[in-house]
Amino acid sequence: MKRKGSEAERELVQMLWGAGLGAVRVAGSGVSKFPCPDVVASNGSRVLAIECKSTKHRVKYIEPEQVSQLKKFAELFGAEPWFAVKFSTDWFFYKLKDLEKTKGGKFSINLGKNNKRYLVDVVS
Repeated sequence: MKRKGSEAERELVQMLWGAGLGAVRVAGSGVSKFPCPDVVASNGSRVLAIECKSTKHRVKYIEPEQVSQLKKFAELFGAEPWFAVKFSTDWFFYKLKDLEKTKGGKFSINLGKNNKRYLVDVVS
């Protein structure tokens, strides 16, 4: 499972570089005692803090702690917080306001329902 996530992060970094942004994976993301995203990217005028997810399902559930940590990091770093989700083979990008809170307290991203954006929308 961890390998799949690392591969997705590397793929996203390559996509971001291809779209004209400098991007790096953050060492220790997910295990650090400090809030940190999986990827940080910038084009010199915008800074993006990105939490990456990958799933073969149409819905991805996210723990509230991950959302609050991404938000906290982005605020401190002066970055825009984003979730990038790879649904099977396609990547989509979501702002925090696009996430829906479930009855169980988690957040969800539904491929057919949430306000998805393509990489070109994020970069422009």
